Amino acid sequence: MAILGNIIKGVIHAKNLTATHFNAVNEQRTVLLELLSNAAHTEFGKHYNFEEIIASVDPEKDFRQKVPYFDYHQLTETWWHKVHEGKPDITWPGKPDYFALSSGTTGNTSKRIPVTDAMVKAIRNAGIQQVFALRNFDLPANFFEKEILMLGSSTDLDEHNSALEGEISGISASNIPFWFQDYYKPGKEIARIDNWDERVQRIAEKAPDWDVGALSGIPSWMELMLQKVIDYHGLNHIHEIWPNLQVYTSGGVAFGPYEKSFNALLGHPITIIDTYLASEGFIAFQQRPETDAMKLVMDNGIYFEFVPFRPDYINSDGSLAQAAPSLTISEVEMGQDYVLIISTVSGAWRYLIGDTIEFTNIEKAEIKITGRTKFFLNTVGSQLSVNKLNDAVQHLEEKFDIQIPEYTLCANRIENNFYHCWYLGTDRKIDEMELSNALDQFLKDANKNYRVARSKALEGVKVKTISTNIFHDWNAHNKKKGGQVKMERVMGEDKFEAWEDFVKTQMDR
Repeated sequence: MAILGNIIKGVIHAKNLTATHFNAVNEQRTVLLELLSNAAHTEFGKHYNFEEIIASVDPEKDFRQKVPYFDYHQLTETWWHKVHEGKPDITWPGKPDYFALSSGTTGNTSKRIPVTDAMVKAIRNAGIQQVFALRNFDLPANFFEKEILMLGSSTDLDEHNSALEGEISGISASNIPFWFQDYYKPGKEIARIDNWDERVQRIAEKAPDWDVGALSGIPSWMELMLQKVIDYHGLNHIHEIWPNLQVYTSGGVAFGPYEKSFNALLGHPITIIDTYLASEGFIAFQQRPETDAMKLVMDNGIYFEFVPFRPDYINSDGSLAQAAPSLTISEVEMGQDYVLIISTVSGAWRYLIGDTIEFTNIEKAEIKITGRTKFFLNTVGSQLSVNKLNDAVQHLEEKFDIQIPEYTLCANRIENNFYHCWYLGTDRKIDEMELSNALDQFLKDANKNYRVARSKALEGVKVKTISTNIFHDWNAHNKKKGGQVKMERVMGEDKFEAWEDFVKTQMDR
């Protein structure tokens, strides 16, 4: 009998009985006032007169009128460069304990995002909220006695100006509370290994010693790790070595494109739970099984604003036009894409995180990520979000019975005509013209703006299929294997030219 598991499950369910009624509007106002109060005497708070905003009748309105939007580069040029130099009390009291390094999907140069002790605590608190939400998934008691394999970046952090720096998953793993250490795998020693291939090799070697019940990490790298364990031990699927694996907590990117290839590594279906942990904070998590939408964490150190996603609100460099209106959680509507803006306990203020979201349930503050502001494909008016592109790829998987875990594309000019040029990662040989036609037809049926563009300036679709490994090699070549690194779904023409040169080099080998 799973005695400990029953105790833990009982505590989780008891928490549900004592939970107060959720009121996102009140929670968000409280968070905003706490943020403003804590930062009132920083250089930033004095510059924008936070004390006056706190005292106003409508602090939300006053805040958005007085404080401009910032993206990473704008905030760094004006304020965070002082934080990087080790100066205190710039955008948050004191100095940050960590810097989260993030190249994400946007380039080779790492961003250095401040991570304060308050943010570390907020991330931990959000994680605890997610654990309590497991009561909704009807998991057996013995699940709560199994180990959790968290596949992130190395916890071997570097020191810079008396702060430690690394990717956010490594920072989070290095701050795992003592009571969780016995559950956490791969453990401190392996987690410190910086080399991705060496770390995964050690995981494969130790795999038989662990009773893994849950996995957590970015889907692309999780698949590679599972495949390594399977190959190393000559297995048919991962459940032959981890029979009690029941949950996968996905994050970083939409799970949809990976669903088919991920499930192929399993012996039976498991529960998939989506999370939204960015370098800037723990933003949302899936709290119930009847939807794959995620609940925004509204009471935990992040204040949210939502800008309607319209092309005229986005500058050519991907930043926000200062005239773009922002809405609070009380003002949003269903069926609308919004640019997500956050202010946090790490001293990010009205910060463009780069994602677009859509509300699926406003009362429960549940959202889906619909794309990236820089990856929105609007050349010649096609207006395709990453969410729409993911749907198209999943359609191809179903229609042709193939797996396409990775893809990228570009609106490319060829002989004065625009084409959407796709690269699909698959190990099956499928006629590329058939894929092009099916992809084109699906997008015409699913998106009226695309259909109009195809009748005018958009000439057509070109598809090339390549090995999925080339996508992984591209990430390793440009950034680093593992951790928070994700593949660009939509590229600009210059980046796409470099990508095509890289693909040619790989295929000529």
